[in-house]
Amino acid sequence: MNIKKIANSLGATPQQRLLTMMTRLRDPETGCPWDIEQTFETVAPYTIEEAYEVNDAIERGNMADLKEELGDLLLQVVFHAQMADEQDEFDFAAVCDGLVEKMIARHPHVFGDESQRDSETQTLAWEALKAKERSKKPDNASVLDGIALALPALTRADKLQKRAARVGFDWAEPEQVIAKIIEESVEIVEAVNNDEGQARIHEEIGDLIFAVSNLARKLGVDPEHALRDCNKKFTRRFQYIEKHADKKLESMGIDALEELYIAAKKSGL
Repeated sequence: MNIKKIANSLGATPQQRLLTMMTRLRDPETGCPWDIEQTFETVAPYTIEEAYEVNDAIERGNMADLKEELGDLLLQVVFHAQMADEQDEFDFAAVCDGLVEKMIARHPHVFGDESQRDSETQTLAWEALKAKERSKKPDNASVLDGIALALPALTRADKLQKRAARVGFDWAEPEQVIAKIIEESVEIVEAVNNDEGQARIHEEIGDLIFAVSNLARKLGVDPEHALRDCNKKFTRRFQYIEKHADKKLESMGIDALEELYIAAKKSGL
């Protein structure tokens, strides 16, 4: 099978070939059975997964992988657009047009006659424009509307807090958030000591993590990114333990394992 020849036969441009390929895959008579069976709901998890794989390629600095992963992510957009087109809702062209018009509206200093701004001022203007867009929504719309439920919980917590802060629901100083973290920690201890049950402990741990996310926001730290970096650091140090242990880890005991962990830390890992 000559893949290049078949690909070129699908259209004159890369976009045409991509859209024709997706239409062929979804053709009820001659398409792929798996692709035909898919729905927005079944494809959605793959869309999220591909976005994470793009991020992973960026963090690793691998441009070849990034090119491939961006293609996989683009496929998700085309897949959803094709299914919407089949339902006479919208198509890929409408997605592109909507995006272009939205970005033009949000960059009047580039496409209009407003003066150029620095990055910080532009960020504030961007938020103001998005707030104006939200103001056109129904009167019963929430300030928190539009924050995707499918986001990682830590990322969503950060976005919820930022959105609430825009209307003044925020701590004045980071020290107040630190006090809240201490308070939530005490409540976890009390829940455990008073045998208040797993549901209460579950709730209190959630409150603690939410408060820590709030502190990260107040200090200008992306909590999701910070935790990802912490995970990498823990992985490096634990793998140091595995490499330098002179017997099976489960037989060493916590003191010996901790000693190796400290050694890993001192080594710069």
